Amino acid sequence: MIYSEFQGEKLSLLGFGTMRLPLLPDGEIDEAQVEEMVRFALDHGVNYFDTAYPYHSGMSERVMGRVLKKYPRDTFYLATKYPGHQISDTYDPAAVFEEQLEKCGVDHFDFYLLHNVYENSIKTYMDPKWGILDYFKEQKRLGRIRHLGFSTHGSLDTMEEFLNYCGEDMEFCQIQLNYLDWTLQDAKAKYEMLTKRGIPVWVMEPVRGGKLASLNGPMEEKLKGMRPEESIPAWGFRFLQGLPNVKMVLSGMSNMAQMEDNVGTFDVRKTLSEEEESALLGIAEGLKNSIPCTGCRYCCDGCPMELNIPMLLATYNEIRYAPVTNSIMRIEALPEDKKPTACIGCGQCTEICPQHIDVPTELKNFAEALTKIPSWAEICRQRAEAQKK
Repeated sequence: MIYSEFQGEKLSLLGFGTMRLPLLPDGEIDEAQVEEMVRFALDHGVNYFDTAYPYHSGMSERVMGRVLKKYPRDTFYLATKYPGHQISDTYDPAAVFEEQLEKCGVDHFDFYLLHNVYENSIKTYMDPKWGILDYFKEQKRLGRIRHLGFSTHGSLDTMEEFLNYCGEDMEFCQIQLNYLDWTLQDAKAKYEMLTKRGIPVWVMEPVRGGKLASLNGPMEEKLKGMRPEESIPAWGFRFLQGLPNVKMVLSGMSNMAQMEDNVGTFDVRKTLSEEEESALLGIAEGLKNSIPCTGCRYCCDGCPMELNIPMLLATYNEIRYAPVTNSIMRIEALPEDKKPTACIGCGQCTEICPQHIDVPTELKNFAEALTKIPSWAEICRQRAEAQKK
């Protein structure tokens, strides 16, 4: 197992993410299979387990607590998160934290994260009315949290705003990072900014929720021709192994086969050559099917609605690849007169665009696509109801 050094801790570079645990036919977590996977992970050097308050409608923390209770507390690191990203009328960090300790059956968390600091939730996390940051800083002082950090699906600007506010208190940051999002979600710039600030990077979605675990025939043949011994998912992990500031790679493994393959990949570091990385990033470009916006912002200067057109098109590119709610959170955080529906179709942007993009049509298509994706508010409502059951 490859290990990372973090403040005197020896962390397995591969962590077990528990958002996608194996399920029984009735939809409940297959706890017996989870036990088997945890045993295999620990036996092969994996020592980091990541859960969160809303995963599996609150059951991930309970299951992982029961399974890990069978092992000495000093043989693993346990991480969970505070759900300040959930849309709610009130926030009570003390009540949630005490519940999490009880659910996991521990007296402290090794790593604790503020969950998804993004364009809406940053207001919650920074609002003194809720006292979220102060509360968790105090829990760290008391030893009930050993390391405090945050995760984010927010933009680079949002990340920098948050770090300017409390960066001295954030020991690590978890971002969505893989060879596709290196450019699609500007993960390269986020990685470089965190590295410059001296903040270690934790990785989520290393194979994009499984979407990068298999490719089309020609793409797979190209990779197999370069490294016949590697599985397709392994390429995503090898890409990350070449980034020195990545200290933790979380994989949401759902069965023993995935666990065995990933553990094998992290048995030894095999970073990509320049030729291999170029081929992989070329494959990423082929996956995108993107609107070719270069972010020059010429379109913004004459827009009568003062829309951030490059940001809107970049987000539309994300959901064209995978229509998931995480990609539209920043759109939901915008005022109504800055959303794609605010476009009046004047066409000034198209006239000045060096790429000749029909911006009004694309924004109209984007607005229509948004109606087919569940809103974050609706997902939060459903999760809150599930937590009550």
